[in-house]
Amino acid sequence: MHLLRSLRQLNGLQGVRQAIRQVSSAPTKPAALQYERDPQPLFTDAETQRLLQSMTQLNLDKVYRKRTVPDNSSETKFMSNEQLDNEFQDLVVRAQHMLQMPPIVQIKKDVERVIAKDAALKDFANSKFVFTDITFGRRQSERKVIVRDTDGTLAYATLDTTKRMNQLYFPLEGRQSYTPRMFALEELLAKCLAEHKYEFILDRLLVQYEPHEPEFHNISARVFEHLNESKQFDLLRSTRHFGPMAFFYAWHRCIDDLLYDMIRRDYLHNAVELIALSYKLHNIPVEYQATLTELGKLHPTPAESALTELRSVFRRHDDKHNIEQEIHTAIGKKEPDFAADEISLKFIEQYIASEHALKKVQLELAVQTLKEVNREKLMLFQGLKKAHGVQAS
Repeated sequence: MHLLRSLRQLNGLQGVRQAIRQVSSAPTKPAALQYERDPQPLFTDAETQRLLQSMTQLNLDKVYRKRTVPDNSSETKFMSNEQLDNEFQDLVVRAQHMLQMPPIVQIKKDVERVIAKDAALKDFANSKFVFTDITFGRRQSERKVIVRDTDGTLAYATLDTTKRMNQLYFPLEGRQSYTPRMFALEELLAKCLAEHKYEFILDRLLVQYEPHEPEFHNISARVFEHLNESKQFDLLRSTRHFGPMAFFYAWHRCIDDLLYDMIRRDYLHNAVELIALSYKLHNIPVEYQATLTELGKLHPTPAESALTELRSVFRRHDDKHNIEQEIHTAIGKKEPDFAADEISLKFIEQYIASEHALKKVQLELAVQTLKEVNREKLMLFQGLKKAHGVQAS
């Protein structure tokens, strides 16, 4: 009886697994926005990459936040100031590597590539033969997979077969041989989106699919569309997915909600970069290079800002410097920041006044509010400096 009960449980479990695999083949709801042409040349352009990296920002607290991993232990070391500074530089370099953006490429379509047709081998076997290159050290994209069909045709394998064979011989950690339920079942994906688990979805997507697969394009577009509705852009800031998200919005001419968020958070430099990216992608004849050059002279790069913040532990004992630092900390801005804000606001207002802005009233109110806040900050900044006898630097 016990053996019979165990067999029934096993058969039931196998039936559930089979049902999951059958359901997993059902496609999720398609996204409304798709890339109509190959975006890779524009995405990999050096200027585009600089703009996207700057917009992503480099918040070390977020990059190195504790995650749910097997080992979250920490290590304590005693270091000299020089050793600590070298460690800070390594931290920034590693953080930049962790924020490396996944590529945006065109969907690759299956093309039948027949090598030979040998009628003498027709019906030689009842099943296909698959030949896989398992040479050590090669990238998976370089491995050739060839199939001998039952009718004697020898051809290169389809993209799906190639992926399965590579996963069979050289398995990638975390990638499953069938579609995960969160991507197969619409209700599970919708639940993750409703709970704003955008980074989790995109991280899982990168493990399961290659950037050229239709599923990768469809689900990532679904995430970005939902983000544009929920306005929770800050959840992806300082992650490797913020750049592709900004590129997606600029490509599809729907940057206004993200632009409003940047203005509201006083990320005016990033707002200018987002507008410049949109101009670049659509060949809009507006001069933005001069503005970016001026802002580049006034604003440090994200890596430089992160390194400066880390080096603040090396405090100087100069009273004047300490007073300046306290003023800058209290206000949140320095003199170059106010100058950069003037340049940025002028450029942003030109965009709002143009035909390219879709949500003019919302953006105008955000700009006006920020102007008033900045005016009060500048008056307070100048008053504190004057009260403490600190001259303009």
